[in-house]
Amino acid sequence: MALEKREINDEIWQAIIENDPAFDGIFYYAVETTGIFCRPSCKSRVPNKKNVRILKNAQDALLEQYRPCKRCRPDNLQLPDEEWIEQIATWIDTHYRESLTLEKMAELFHGSPYHLHRTFKRIKGVTVSDYTQQIRISEAMNLLSSNAKTVREIANLAGIPNASYFATLFHQKTGLTPTEYRQRKSTRGRNQHEPTS
Repeated sequence: MALEKREINDEIWQAIIENDPAFDGIFYYAVETTGIFCRPSCKSRVPNKKNVRILKNAQDALLEQYRPCKRCRPDNLQLPDEEWIEQIATWIDTHYRESLTLEKMAELFHGSPYHLHRTFKRIKGVTVSDYTQQIRISEAMNLLSSNAKTVREIANLAGIPNASYFATLFHQKTGLTPTEYRQRKSTRGRNQHEPTS
């Protein structure tokens, strides 16, 4: 059962772009492109007006299958930190090839960069940056072991487009240069296939 779309008049739109808490509880807004709904006071980035849908209450938004914003919590429920950080880690696991910043992730997952950094470190035991580097180096190790691409190509595939930085970071994390790592893996592979006398 689709709810009728409420018109966005100037007063409602101003409340959204100014994050006006005086309108909290009077209406909620959903962003059709993200599937998320917010309070008017939400500090998230201002959405494109053509993608905004105005709703009377949080229940209407939930009925329409919109997810509550994790920043402003329009459903008054708080996502447990462990679940929030697991969502972020899973996202990093699949987006490590992209340029990732704490600010970008905080915006995407509706939190502040400081809170994200602190909570991630508390839950995972490492910073977001260290976690991302571990994922990238692990992927580079797999690629170095399994194909003949150049170190520069592997650096790009692992999400580190600067080959010099990649080589330095790889050495810091593994104790070997990418070329040394590949040679050792190649030598071990040959030794395993040679018959013993």
